[in-house]
Amino acid sequence: MADSLVIVESPAKAKTIGKYLGKKYIVKASMGHVRDLPKSQLGVDTENNFEPKYITIRGKGDVLKELRDARKKVKRVYLAADPDREGEAIAFHLAHSLNLELDEQCRVVFNEITKDAVKEAFKHPRKINMDLVQAQQARRILDRLVGYGISPVLWKKVKKGLSAGRVQSVAVKLIIDRENEIRNFQPEEYWTVTVQLIAGDEVFEAKFYGYGDKKADLKSEEDVKKLLDAIKGKRYKVKDVKKSERRRNPAPPFITSSLQQEAARKLNFRAAKTMSIAQQLYEGVDLGKEGTVGLITYMRTDSTRVSDVAQEEARQFISKQYGDKYLPAKPRAHKKKAGAQDAHEAIRPTSAMRSPDKMKPYLSRDQLRLYRLIWERFVASQMAPAVLDAISADIEAGDAIFRATGSKVKFPGFMKVYVEGDDDGKKEEDKFLPALEVGQVLKKKSIEPKQHFTQPPPRYTEARLVKTMEEKGIGRPSTYAPTLDTIQKRGYVMLEDKRFVPSELGEIVISLMEEFFPEILNVEFTAHMEEDLDHIEEGKADWVKILERFYEHFQKRLKVAEEEMKEVEIQDEVSDESCEKCGKPMVYKFGRYGKFLACSGFPDCRNTKAIVKSTGVKCPKCEKGEIVERKSKKRRTFYGCDRYPDCDFVSWDKPVERPCPKCQSMMVEKRRKKGTLIKCTECDYQVEKN
Repeated sequence: MADSLVIVESPAKAKTIGKYLGKKYIVKASMGHVRDLPKSQLGVDTENNFEPKYITIRGKGDVLKELRDARKKVKRVYLAADPDREGEAIAFHLAHSLNLELDEQCRVVFNEITKDAVKEAFKHPRKINMDLVQAQQARRILDRLVGYGISPVLWKKVKKGLSAGRVQSVAVKLIIDRENEIRNFQPEEYWTVTVQLIAGDEVFEAKFYGYGDKKADLKSEEDVKKLLDAIKGKRYKVKDVKKSERRRNPAPPFITSSLQQEAARKLNFRAAKTMSIAQQLYEGVDLGKEGTVGLITYMRTDSTRVSDVAQEEARQFISKQYGDKYLPAKPRAHKKKAGAQDAHEAIRPTSAMRSPDKMKPYLSRDQLRLYRLIWERFVASQMAPAVLDAISADIEAGDAIFRATGSKVKFPGFMKVYVEGDDDGKKEEDKFLPALEVGQVLKKKSIEPKQHFTQPPPRYTEARLVKTMEEKGIGRPSTYAPTLDTIQKRGYVMLEDKRFVPSELGEIVISLMEEFFPEILNVEFTAHMEEDLDHIEEGKADWVKILERFYEHFQKRLKVAEEEMKEVEIQDEVSDESCEKCGKPMVYKFGRYGKFLACSGFPDCRNTKAIVKSTGVKCPKCEKGEIVERKSKKRRTFYGCDRYPDCDFVSWDKPVERPCPKCQSMMVEKRRKKGTLIKCTECDYQVEKN
């Protein structure tokens, strides 16, 4: 007979924990929050210490009834929501709904869902931490004041249905600022001169460095001509050779932001997808005879801290699998990030002994890929540094100096398991350089001048934007993915070729907010507000006073905006296409899934259609249509025949314009870890993409 009720957020988590606790516990899921502020009104009494008006969330009545019925059958209730502010708030609202006393020892938290961790947590229940609850409540009210304050002004002055968010607006401004940088960028010319040299039977490259001991830039063709004239007929002789040994330490285990960035780089995952799969791995996976086990620790964290037990287990695994030479002399502690809350450990496997290969039978493809990433990063983080032999040689031709550099991995260390990705997709490879001696004369094979132009800063990918938000202190681990999702759903930005581009609507809204609500868009102000919320959590600040300080100034700004903001009429961009139903011009619109075409005769004519990009490739199935780029409901790019539904040809791989040289069939691009392959869809022909 059960004598305790345990409430968690999700059925998957309930299933895992239920198996650990046994028959004396009933484990139920609240399905997330059960109470929230009402959608139809502000729900905050600004005249009475910002008292929130919470109501039961629509659809949660049956859930609460089930929980109350279960409550009557037991002696004790435990609230085991996730170990963060949001989880503490869920526990608080459940306690209120079930009439539990706030000083009751009912709160149970664990950083990992394993049998030992869960059983140990239930030995040490605590009271609900009201500092955490008030920090979450302050954020919720703050966002409500901003959203419900500014949105009606935007409806009136710009367009119905618009909304403004505190953190989201700053993220959109970052994207717009970057776009303006790109628009205003003035490219500058520069040149490189590379010489191919022969030492014995070996060929290597050296690049122009400067004259004498001074570095010199080649800014024009005239500079290159002067260099080429100066070295004409000169012999190439080794002036100096420098050898060094370089040590490289591993990256720390993942925190939320670095996991989202690396999953984007290496797995091509969107931030929301990364967090969804990480939640599955955290809540538990059925491992057959071993039962259901949480495979990773809690995935919303800003700490690189690792428990002594986990470190010791990782060291045992490394010693057994790779040998003691791959172990550092003592367990590796990674530097704490400035401003980190450090409430939880880093994201790591709950056991280093559960290698990805052992977990393969129990995980879906995407689960396995993310688990492998987390496991490899953690194990590598506890390994010995890599040792690289570096060599550089200065080669003189008259007064001109050419420099050649090379490096070779002497001892791989952590690199045997994992190497951190790069936003620009650069891969580290051994760079060959032959043995050179000072005074050695080299033969010139060829010399190649190249003109270049400086490039504007790149548009933000999801990974770059998360990294920038983290560096600037905008948002917290739990807010990155929802923020990226929200700014796209509102139509303020779009993803084009996996990079953020602001829409006209986004630029208009942010321009108005910059004029009337500059503090909301100020990065430093937003970061300082996050620090204030952290201080509330730590019990160092009063949440009401922080809201009072913000709202007093915000109210004045709101009044000025209502009176002085001018109405803006957004003109739809007219396309070259006509509506096939009524003949009127089609116009470009922005929706949840990006840009689309709609009839200008709306609401009399409601015809819409997707904007398709032609690939220039003939459909291999019907041979009448053309393959075009499309978007799935989950915004994933795929390719299909433009004669759909008459022709149902689809492909996830991008078609290549040229046919297969072997059989003349369609070829597609296949993405791999080591680059892109051009592959025929019918025969065995394939070639690396340049």
